[in-house]
Amino acid sequence: MQSILERIGSIGLVPVLVLDDIEQAEPLASSLMAAGLNIAEITLRTEAADEVIRRISSTFPEMLIGAGTVLSLEDAQKAVDAGAQFIVSPGFDPLIVSWCQQREVLITPGVATPTEITRALSMGLNGLKFFPAEILGGVNALKALAGPFGGVRFIPSGGVGSQNATAYLELGNVLAVGGTWFVKRELIRDGKFDQIKMNTREALDLVRKARRDA
Repeated sequence: MQSILERIGSIGLVPVLVLDDIEQAEPLASSLMAAGLNIAEITLRTEAADEVIRRISSTFPEMLIGAGTVLSLEDAQKAVDAGAQFIVSPGFDPLIVSWCQQREVLITPGVATPTEITRALSMGLNGLKFFPAEILGGVNALKALAGPFGGVRFIPSGGVGSQNATAYLELGNVLAVGGTWFVKRELIRDGKFDQIKMNTREALDLVRKARRDA
């Protein structure tokens, strides 16, 4: 589990994907790989999601595939059975956390308060999703949380985009940033995979520059 978390940290960027059509899975994954990004979080917001996970994980075994918007144990089980290597939930559910830990599946649950962070720490978690990041105070909130929670690394998501990703990535307690700004749902739906590839390269350049300047 820790090795996957470290791998996410080394990449620094998690594309949050919403796919309405299973047939979009392979060309989308191919465009991300061509841009140099070998990770994807497939959100369970559409009926196609589980099959998308299955198809990408089997066709592109070198990609790190996660399932996002996991709201129940059933969601988690279906996603893992389909090939998801990590689970992302928008909130903190100890039942889902325990299920993942028992099966040695990485989970990065969403947290919004010090109380939730403390509960996560009590269950042995130190890599957490900070969601919705901008509404919760964004960069300033994470700076404040760095004091009492020095051992926690966050993946902020929700309102993160090209205009503020650098400020997040320069923080010592940010593992990676997650977002849709370079892989928007409408771009996927319209099959604009060349545009997605270009956007992804620009996002990766942003990550590299932010880390170089931090």
